[in-house]
Amino acid sequence: MCDDRINKELEAYYIKHGLSRREFGRLGVGAALAAMLPLSACGRDTQPVVEENVKVATPDGEADCYFVHPAKGRHPAVIMWPDIFGMRRAFREMGKRLAQSGYAVLVVNPYYRNTHEQLVPDDAAVIDPQVRQAIWPRARELAATLSPQTCVTDGRALIEFVDRQPAVDTDKMAAVMGYCMTGSYSFRLAADMPERIGAGASFHGGGLVTDKPDSPHLLVPKIKAAFLVAIAASDDERDPGAKTALRKAFDSAGTPAEIEVYAGTLHGWCPPDSAAYNEAQAERAWARLLDLLQRTLS
Repeated sequence: MCDDRINKELEAYYIKHGLSRREFGRLGVGAALAAMLPLSACGRDTQPVVEENVKVATPDGEADCYFVHPAKGRHPAVIMWPDIFGMRRAFREMGKRLAQSGYAVLVVNPYYRNTHEQLVPDDAAVIDPQVRQAIWPRARELAATLSPQTCVTDGRALIEFVDRQPAVDTDKMAAVMGYCMTGSYSFRLAADMPERIGAGASFHGGGLVTDKPDSPHLLVPKIKAAFLVAIAASDDERDPGAKTALRKAFDSAGTPAEIEVYAGTLHGWCPPDSAAYNEAQAERAWARLLDLLQRTLS
């Protein structure tokens, strides 16, 4: 779902909304949007938190992760998988924001088998066309090393890690959430660990409904977790049948799920450093996430 068509969609979108093609080319998406995307906006809650970089042992090595949780007490665990551009400042800020709402959050570097380096520099406020061009080949290369099986084996190790942490309340169910290519990870881990995963969320997730025998939507009968599936309008335009197949799968399984196409959004609209970021709709999706976690984990 994340390929070079995104840049073309962004150009068309911003030209439609008043930016000329010449201005778009001169400014680029990053310059046009940087002032609109302050990452500090992610941390609007005020509950004190403890944050640290940690190593999680897996069957394939050590995954470098960012672990953040409220400074006091024990709290439900949440595994947060980033999009194709991997661990970076934006996702650490999102993890911290979620922790400030009362959760113990583990943000994962999915590419730990091959690199512990960030693809997106910390000083890149927006993944604009220039940044994207520089990191896209490497991102695709790294993404190709992952599979449904690595998702599950990693997910089991991540859950085992958080369940050993004093800040995690293991009497409460855990949650898993993913963006872009890792939206499907929420389905796979919830299906693999139904006794532990109580909530799952996918934000502009790719490949949730395919014609392959391992399609994520076919796992729904194994899932006990309540779900939030937030779909980009541009993704829905290309595959309008996906939401219907997802709705049918959850309804048939009797599993609660909120499945919605977010109007006016492009693929990648949730992370605040995305060139497709839509603040109003991203905030609405975040509110729906908090509601889901409150209902299912607390």
